[in-house]
Amino acid sequence: MANATLAHILEGRRSQPQQLIEVLQDIQEYHGYISEDSMRSVSDELGVPLTEVYSVASFYKAFSLKPRGENVLTVCTGTACHVRGAKMVLNQATGQLGVEPGETTGDGLFTVEHVNCLGACALGPVVTENGSCHHHMNPGKLRKLITSLRSNSTEGGSHDQDQ
Repeated sequence: MANATLAHILEGRRSQPQQLIEVLQDIQEYHGYISEDSMRSVSDELGVPLTEVYSVASFYKAFSLKPRGENVLTVCTGTACHVRGAKMVLNQATGQLGVEPGETTGDGLFTVEHVNCLGACALGPVVTENGSCHHHMNPGKLRKLITSLRSNSTEGGSHDQDQ
């Protein structure tokens, strides 16, 4: 992470260990993950032991310690989604993209994750894509979603639509 960006995130928070989670959230939001160098800087600047910074960063599912893909697909594998076919949906994602849960495709376009519950049990199986919820998911719908995301990325992505 650029030193200027980290300095901006830490501005007004130095020597304030109670700001740890908020600082990590800001780093995650800006950079997409929390690097080892960032954790060391946060430890030094907030006065929090490095082991504590790492413990917090590795405990919460919202934080990633390695870069994620442009598109993060999260498959709920909780009980309600499981009984409605979440395993087939997860298998579709991993098979179509050629990665295991927690991994990112070689082109950096996709990361596949799974969680125990997304809190939308009545709508299962549920998949979130970059925070957007897709309910009553099945392998065919997921295949189309992945194909659509891939073609949007090769055409310049959704970022260009905002201009």
